[in-house]
Amino acid sequence: MAEKKVLVVDYDAKSLANLVKMLKANKFRVVTALDGQAGYDAFVAEKPDLVVLEAMLPKMHGFDLTRKISLETQGRVPVVLVTGLYKGPKYRQEATSGLGAADYFEKPIDPDAFIAAIKRLLHDEDEIDEELPDSNAVIEALSRRGRGHASPRGEAKPAQKGHRP
Repeated sequence: MAEKKVLVVDYDAKSLANLVKMLKANKFRVVTALDGQAGYDAFVAEKPDLVVLEAMLPKMHGFDLTRKISLETQGRVPVVLVTGLYKGPKYRQEATSGLGAADYFEKPIDPDAFIAAIKRLLHDEDEIDEELPDSNAVIEALSRRGRGHASPRGEAKPAQKGHRP
């Protein structure tokens, strides 16, 4: 698997350093920004595989940035929101359903759960290609199925035309 690039946006230097340390320890390339606008600019310039951002950001709120990235990428680039302020299921629901966040963590972050979520979100896109058979194999399988005893809808076909039981 190619090294994945993660953009981390957080105004708090200590929090940013902790997130970067966790990600780098797990072999991710990390790009950082300290405010929402810089985060968006870095997102456009760096084309990260995933974005981690604090909800409370200067210049562009994290919720607005989440919505913007989610809409522009049609959800292809997962956004993980982290927050020390917006706590509880109501905010988690709003972030994941309303804003398009792929996941949501309250500070202090559980490092194991956080890294597991990042790996899951980044690994999903890789597994899609690996799990799908190649198109020629699908066509061949369907043509064999068409010659057999089952129609594509799974209804039984008579073994020979013209014979009725």
